[in-house]
Amino acid sequence: MKQGIHPDYHMIKVVMTDGTEYMTRSTYGKEGDTLNLDIDPRSHPAWTGGNQQLLDRGGRISKFKDKFKGFGL
Repeated sequence: MKQGIHPDYHMIKVVMTDGTEYMTRSTYGKEGDTLNLDIDPRSHPAWTGGNQQLLDRGGRISKFKDKFKGFGL
């Protein structure tokens, strides 16, 4: 393996949106840095099963539905 081409892998602190913290190894920043998350598995609807509504801006969703309405899904 070549020397000096890989990023430094070190311990950082990760702070979730609800304030909980944990230590993990990462290539982010420098040793001891803090990574504050804006979105995490505890708050994002993709993981929490939230019922967020899709916004139809400019009719994109309507155009998509019209284009594929006879597709039979």
